[in-house]
Order: sequence, then structure tokens, then C-alpha cells
Amino acid sequence: MSTTGSIPIGAHVDQSDPIAEARAREMPHVQFFLGDPQGYQGPEFRYAGGADALRADAEAAGVGLYVHAPYIVNVATTNNRIRIPSRKLLQQHVDAASSIGARGLIVHGGHVNKDDDPEKGFDNWRKAIEAVDLKLPLLIENTAGGDNAMTRHLDRIGRVWDAIASAEQADLVGFCLDTCHAHAGGNALETVVDDVRRITGRIDLVHCNDSRDEFDSGADRHAGLGAGKVDPDLLAAVVRDAAAPVILETPGGAAEHRADAAWLRDRIA
Repeated sequence: MSTTGSIPIGAHVDQSDPIAEARAREMPHVQFFLGDPQGYQGPEFRYAGGADALRADAEAAGVGLYVHAPYIVNVATTNNRIRIPSRKLLQQHVDAASSIGARGLIVHGGHVNKDDDPEKGFDNWRKAIEAVDLKLPLLIENTAGGDNAMTRHLDRIGRVWDAIASAEQADLVGFCLDTCHAHAGGNALETVVDDVRRITGRIDLVHCNDSRDEFDSGADRHAGLGAGKVDPDLLAAVVRDAAAPVILETPGGAAEHRADAAWLRDRIA
């Protein structure tokens, strides 16, 4: 398993056999969904032998596991028909990710409706952190689009952190910095690492992705590293400065991910 200096690089992979996917990429860790990323059905284990086997086999292979919560989770919304199922789904995924020994559960920041007071969304994040039994780090990810998003713009990320600071489990809440989302969301990559650290005090994971779209486009469309609209030097600088584990969520399979990892390794060495 190869790493880049002290910065290990992994990738988002299919959930059926994450260990085989890590080996195919020669990577020390991987990220995957547990079940349908667009459904409320709850987590499922597609690995042969289930959760216990995945945990044991990953430990034996020395492969680190990260789980991405479903995209539909939105604990910030004022819509009870979305917020309540979202909180339940988040707890289910916390439990499932913990059961396989995952290093963290990544979740998007969510949004409120156009006419809502954003303060309600921030407070709903606090309520979620107080209500969910966090058994592993919950890594809130910045998002690319939406004027009503909780974690697109830095000031809103700050308000989320202010809100959850009083929650008992605040120390288990971390941050996942997505480079495509930051670029598309209108956050300068030249300063985003320092900006986020000033707000959250931490960056626990980096989703290193290029973007198919221009700065501040609000569009969440990932590209292979060096194949998009993000300055290659800035991509590398974010990874270097964040000094956190990396997940590639770039297009393609094992060969493409190996190439992206080599591209990044050459620039941060």
C-alpha cells in the first residue's frame, strides 16, 4: 500500500468488496457507501460475510475504511418529513460505520428552504449532534451549490460550528474539505485551508477532486486531477497544507485512481 509522504491517498470505491478495491489501487484506505446513497432504506452490507467479516478482513489487510452517508441526509431542514427521517438515517449509518471500524462517517451539510431563516438550520445541526449517539467521528463536508446551503460558504460553516459547539459530542464532529466543492462554491483555494481551520480548528479528511466547472459556478461535477478547471498548483497546495488523509472521488476505476494518485504524489512530494 503506497502513501504520499505522510499524507495517505485513498479513493471512493464500490461497496461490494472495499478491500479488493483498495488493493487494486494500491491504496491504504477507501471510502464507500453502505447501501443506496439516494434512499431512506437504511444501511446494508454487501460485503460477503457482512459487517463482522468486513471489519476483521480490513483490519487484517491494514485497510482503513471511511463511510459516506447518503446524499439525501439533511438534518438542517425545517421540513419535518425530511429532517426526522434524515436524523434516523444518520444514526443508522453511524451505527453501521462504527460496526465495521470505520475511521469516520462523512455527511453533507444540508440546506434550508428559500424562505427559511438560516439560523433554524444551524440550530437543527445542534439538535442533531445532541440527538445522535456518535460512536465515531462525524465529518461534515462543505458543499458546492445552493444559496440556502449550510456549508457552501465560509460564514455559514462558521455558524454551524458555533451552533454545535455547545453540544456534548462536539469533539466528535470533524470537517471534510472537498476541493471541487470549495472551488465551485466560491471559496478561494489559496486560503481555504487556513480559513477552514480558523473556523473549525481542524481538517480531518480531504476530498481531492478537480472540477468540470468554473469558480463559484455552484455546480458539483468532479473531474480527474489536472483535467478540470482548478489550478493544479492550488489542488496540490490544499492537500499539502491540510496534511490530512485524502480521498479521491474522481471519475473512473482503479487505473484512473492510480493515475490521479500518482499525479498528486508528484506535486506534493
